[in-house]
Amino acid sequence: MPRKRVAVLISGRGSNMASLIKAAKKPDYPAEIALVLSNRPDAAGLAVARADGIATAVVDHTAFGKEREAFDRTLQAVLEQHCIEIVCLAGFMRLLTPWLVRQWEGRMINIHPALLPAFKGLNTHERALAAGVKEHGATVHFVVPEMDAGPIIGQSPVQVAPDDTPDTLAARVLAEEHRLYPQALKLVALGEAKLTREHDEPKATR
Repeated sequence: MPRKRVAVLISGRGSNMASLIKAAKKPDYPAEIALVLSNRPDAAGLAVARADGIATAVVDHTAFGKEREAFDRTLQAVLEQHCIEIVCLAGFMRLLTPWLVRQWEGRMINIHPALLPAFKGLNTHERALAAGVKEHGATVHFVVPEMDAGPIIGQSPVQVAPDDTPDTLAARVLAEEHRLYPQALKLVALGEAKLTREHDEPKATR
C-alpha cells in the first residue's frame, strides 16, 4: 500500500515534527513526511526538516494582516501543490478558519499537551498544577472548527508529582507526546482511526 503523504505544520522548534520524521524513516511506517510548513520564516524546525531532506515551505501570516482566510487559502494551495493527504499540526500557533478545517475533515490531526477535554488552549501545565489534578498528559485528536474539541484518537497520561513545576511536568508530557503522535498518525494513515458522524456530531472510530 502506498505511504500517505503527510505535511507537518509548525511554528517553532518542531520537536513533535522530529518524532514524526524519525518514525517515518522506518520502512514499514504507513506515512511519509513529505512537507514541513511554517507560518514563521525563523522557525527552528525548518532547518531540522531540511537536514533530513524534507521539502519545506513558509507562508508568513504577518503578510496577510487580519485576512485569516486568505492566509488559509494560501496554505491550502501549498498543500495541494505537494499532493498532501494528511496534515499534522505540531505546535502550529495559528487558529485555522472553518473553511480550511472543512477541506481536511478527517485528515487533519493535532497534538495537545493535556488530557482533553480538560485544559483546552494555552498554558496547560500551569493550569493543571493550579487545579491540583493528579493526572495530566497528552492527546491527539482530529481537528474540527472549535479549538481542541475534535474527536480523540489517543491519549497518554502522566502522573503529577507533588514537587512538579510547570517545566518538569512539561518535560514528562513532551516525552509522551513524542511517543503518542507517531502512533496516532499510523492509525490514521492505515485507516484504523477515522472521523465519522453520528447525528451530525463528529466522533473518532477505531
